[in-house]
Amino acid sequence: MTAVLAPVPPPPVRERRRPGAPARTADHLAGWGFAAPAVVLIGLFGLVPVVWSFVLSFQHTDLTSPGTFAGGENYAKLVADPLFWEAARRTLLYAVLFVPLTMALALPIAVLLNQKVRGITLYRMAVFVPLVTSTVATGIIFGWLANPQFGLVNALLSEVGLPKQGFFQDPGQALYAVVAMTVWGWLGFAVIIFLAALQNVPKDLIEASALDGCGRVQSFWHVELPQVAPASGFLLVWLTINGLQLFDAVYVTTKGGPLRATTLLVYHLYNEAFVSFDGGYAAAIGCVVFLVILVFTVVQLRFNRRTSHFEVR
Repeated sequence: MTAVLAPVPPPPVRERRRPGAPARTADHLAGWGFAAPAVVLIGLFGLVPVVWSFVLSFQHTDLTSPGTFAGGENYAKLVADPLFWEAARRTLLYAVLFVPLTMALALPIAVLLNQKVRGITLYRMAVFVPLVTSTVATGIIFGWLANPQFGLVNALLSEVGLPKQGFFQDPGQALYAVVAMTVWGWLGFAVIIFLAALQNVPKDLIEASALDGCGRVQSFWHVELPQVAPASGFLLVWLTINGLQLFDAVYVTTKGGPLRATTLLVYHLYNEAFVSFDGGYAAAIGCVVFLVILVFTVVQLRFNRRTSHFEVR
């Protein structure tokens, strides 16, 4: 008799999984879990107001009763509004003064604070204090210092034989006084950014430049300054955004005066929304400000991306 052997079935083919795939998936889920609260808050208090403002910009509304559809009337009113263009011109002037002055003052201060001297921590903290001071406190202090009657600044000017100045109460000086106050308030932030960039410059490059015969000034100009270009680009974008949407400093010190000399775009928006109760027109102004900031940011980021690739010579 011959035995008949049954065919043996092949072993089941197991699906090959890439090593580490479950771990990576778990890491992604954990990361999104940690980020979820921030994402929800940003969407709720950032994205939703932007979308709702865009919707309101096409309505006639006083913000207390249901609005009616207005089409593009609010935007047409904006184009023909001389107060809007005056506020836009003042906002641009403010940003042109505020951003370069802050960066130009912050860089040399950061270089000084990058030295190894006794008490350097105290000096760094003193520079950073204005940033953590509230805008209300800063406005009140500057209002007292620049008061035409009893202010310390005018008292010092009188001591050296110079006439008293109006500062926040003078239409020709009020905007520049706001610039000085906000530069003082944001200087600490810019100094910290530049200081961090300077401390990240490789010491090997500085030592190599010294061996090549570069002095301290030449080494800073050709080695350290190009290395802080990315930090400069970040500050340019960040300070421009804050300059174009300034409101709190104006509200605390001048209320847009005197004679609308400090009425910037966002303060003009505030007046239209909460003084004139023209919510649709105020929303249209807000959408335009948002679009301008978006365009400025995109252009500056692309410019920074092209100029951040440098070569040390």
